[in-house]
Amino acid sequence: MTRIGILLFDLVEELDAVGPWEVFGVWAKLHPDEAEVVAFAPRAGAVRASKGLTLHADRSMADVGHLDVFLHPGGAGTRPQLKDPDHLARVRDLRERVPLMTSVCTGSLVFAAAGLLTGRPATTHWGALDLLAELDPTVDVRREERFVDDGDVVTSSGVSAGIDMALHLVARLAGVERAREVRRHMQYDPEPPV
Repeated sequence: MTRIGILLFDLVEELDAVGPWEVFGVWAKLHPDEAEVVAFAPRAGAVRASKGLTLHADRSMADVGHLDVFLHPGGAGTRPQLKDPDHLARVRDLRERVPLMTSVCTGSLVFAAAGLLTGRPATTHWGALDLLAELDPTVDVRREERFVDDGDVVTSSGVSAGIDMALHLVARLAGVERAREVRRHMQYDPEPPV
């Protein structure tokens, strides 16, 4: 059983969290013996996302329990987190306990501020690539990649890229056929209309 935790916080970018939730949630629905996905926040309860959607975290960071995968979304709410010593300490604590750390969009900025990306390849939203390099000049910033898998840390570029990263993680953790099954169930076959 793979237990995946997605962090929610005020001003989280909706699709950063909900896109991967859909992927992992479909996997868990189709194969409940293989995966479980949980939403948690600094405090359990309602979280107001960046465009006004209210999301609900069932658990707090203190009571989320064991995780095999941690996902830190991005959004405007990450900016104050970059200078929040308590939040950065919680992320470092998760790093000590969680085998696979992942981020979507500017969630990787938080990882950089917490010291988790030192000397590693990583990506983020195109509008924050320079800030990622400023936060930790040792990061090998991958400006053109949709996601970067560096073993125990996986980062993805902005917003919708989190869906692609999550499908990659399903393939990595449960096999390509399982990821294809999830993708088909979601009817995810992007061909942008513009």
